Amino acid sequence: MSKNTRATQVLTQAGIAFTVHTYDYDPSAERVGLQAAEALGEEPHRVLKTLMAEVDGKPVCVVVPSDREVSMKKLASAFRGKSANMMKPADAERLTGYHVGGISPFGQRKIVPTALEETALAEPLVYINGGQRGLQVRLAPKDALKALKATAAALIA
Repeated sequence: MSKNTRATQVLTQAGIAFTVHTYDYDPSAERVGLQAAEALGEEPHRVLKTLMAEVDGKPVCVVVPSDREVSMKKLASAFRGKSANMMKPADAERLTGYHVGGISPFGQRKIVPTALEETALAEPLVYINGGQRGLQVRLAPKDALKALKATAAALIA
């Protein structure tokens, strides 16, 4: 497994401090984020999942704790929209250039508005997908916010 991905390149170029962590990705896992947390021996709320969605038909990226669900109402509100829905996996792959299970908010093919769940900012370090299945980057959530030019918002149900 290569530890040099578009995601890690973007973080390096931005001067963001991070460490790379690998684990055995289980493609049959019901919830990939929870499987990653377990494999890393980390609390699920510190392992964030990257989800691609649409607000009023426009693509957005949301990063939330792996043990929580996104509120579509809060998601729409965070992007000043009326309605939100999850993006189809094939559309998410085409837009980001990553495969489902390995979608990172960093280094996506097309830059889209991004929101990070505000409760993650209380953690000193979080894990976020590093652009490949079985690869996570660990960094300060404030650094992730900065690198993504994201907004912090209440996104979880």
